[in-house]
This record gives sequence, structure tokens and C-alpha cells, in this order.
Amino acid sequence: MKIFTNKIKENWVVDKFILEWEEHNSGYITDKIKKSDIIWIIAPWTWNKTKKKYLDSKKVLCTIHHIDFEKFDSIEEKNFYERDGFVNEYHVICEITKNQLSKLTDKKISVAPFWIDESTFFNIKNKEQLRKKYEIPEEAFIIGSFQRDTEGFDLKTPKLSKGPDIFFEIVKEKLRENNNTKVLLAGTRRQYLINLFKENNIPYYYFEMASYKELNELYNLLDLYIVSSRVEGGPRSIFESAVTKTPIISTNVGYASEILSPNSIFKINEHQKAYPDVNYAFEKVQNIKIPNGFLPFIDIFKDLYES
Repeated sequence: MKIFTNKIKENWVVDKFILEWEEHNSGYITDKIKKSDIIWIIAPWTWNKTKKKYLDSKKVLCTIHHIDFEKFDSIEEKNFYERDGFVNEYHVICEITKNQLSKLTDKKISVAPFWIDESTFFNIKNKEQLRKKYEIPEEAFIIGSFQRDTEGFDLKTPKLSKGPDIFFEIVKEKLRENNNTKVLLAGTRRQYLINLFKENNIPYYYFEMASYKELNELYNLLDLYIVSSRVEGGPRSIFESAVTKTPIISTNVGYASEILSPNSIFKINEHQKAYPDVNYAFEKVQNIKIPNGFLPFIDIFKDLYES
């Protein structure tokens, strides 16, 4: 059984998944699509870069990361069903996306979260030394957010599916409760929140292009990570917070309910009721660490190959 994975090279987390998959599962992979038994469309928006003669002649697994039905216009719908004609089976990260996808197709849908590499993300015990390194006061209460918040390249329109407006309101409330509150942002396209922080004199730190080593350290600096999304497929921050023992609360999106304690999940405008449970999340994330995190994918591919 040989698997060909479509590459995207967008400096996105999926690129890292591809590298880790190929590094640890070399016996299953091929970089020659002609020699493959299965084509893994891991980046669904790039599906039409693959020649249709191969999509017709091979078995095709397509990963759907999430579906935002508010953006599912006629063009998106047409593209989905054209691609669906070549797909044998779907992979999704969480049950929420499975339920969404089942409204669009009758193809088989398998659920498996992407694995996490504990050599990249892990708990750093010496928090005091870490704060000195980043010149962050020991008494500061640091709230983190590491995902984009603007919709397009204009860097002004908020990406509401990610909930930056919700995050901002929570930060304002936390700042009223504790005037030592500061925000730590990472990642690209954070201008929507940065502009709001500047307008409202909210102190923040910003690391635009953090390496994975730096990102791990940033998680370990936090007193609280907040996922405020309205729609998500993962998000990866839930897994990364869990494995680094970073306190986290989240809206009920993506894989949140399968990793986080029910007490750590909040409804919009009800975040006050949520509180982190670090040990609960850390225990739940163990099954998806490398190498065990690969096992559900191998089973999915074997079942597809033998079908």
C-alpha cells in the first residue's frame, strides 16, 4: 500500500503534518503519484492541481478541516461536488465536522485528530527563567492567542469565524479584574486585534513569525489561552495547550469537547463560567501523541485500500 499526499507549501500547519507523516511512515509513502494506490488530498482546496486521470484511477481520501456554512456559497458548493465526484472516503478531525460533512455527502467519513509531536510541544517547568528571557514581569497575567484574526489580505476585516471580537471582549473584562493583564499574540494577520489593543491602551506582546521552538516557549509563558472561535476544525491550539499544560478555555468548536473538561468550555458571552483543567486536558491528549497518533490514519488507509 503506497500513499501519495498532495503538497501545499503554504507555511501552514498542514505542511508540518505532511513532513511528520512522511518522516515516521516512510514504508507507506511515495512521491510518485503513478506508483501510488491512494491519493491523500490533505489540502482540499488544492485538489484540482492533481490530474483527473489519477484521481479517477486511484483511491482518494480527502481531509476536510472544517466547514463554515455561512461562507458556503454557490461557488464553494460547485467546487465541493466536483471534487466529491473523485473522492472515495473523507477524513475529518472531529465529530462536529463529520456531522457537517454528512449533510453534503453520503461517502464514508472517518474521524481522527492529527497527531502531536511531544518533541516540539512540551511543558517547561522553569517559568520564572522563561519570563526573564522574554522580559515579561513575573506578576503579569498573560492571555494568549496564536491564530489569525483578519479575513483577507486587507488586514482590517475581522475573521469572525475565529472570534477575535469575542476574544477582545474577554480581554477587556479580564483587564478590569486584574490591571496586570497583558496579551501575547503570535502568528500572521493579527492586525485586527492589534489595532483594537492600541485604540484601547491594552498592553500586548506580538511575535509574528515565531519558530516552533519559540511557539512552545510562548505557550509556557501563558496563564490562560483562549479559543474564542465560532467555527473550527481543530484547532491545533487546543492540542498544543493540552500537551504543554497551558491553562485553556474554549468555545465548543472542533475537538474541544473531546480534549477539554466540560468545565473548560464556554458559550459565547458566558466565558465567566469556564475555568481551565490542565490535568484533564493533558491526560486526554496522550492518545494522539506520536507515534500512537498515526495509528488511526494507518487503519483508515488500510480499510480504504482493501475496500
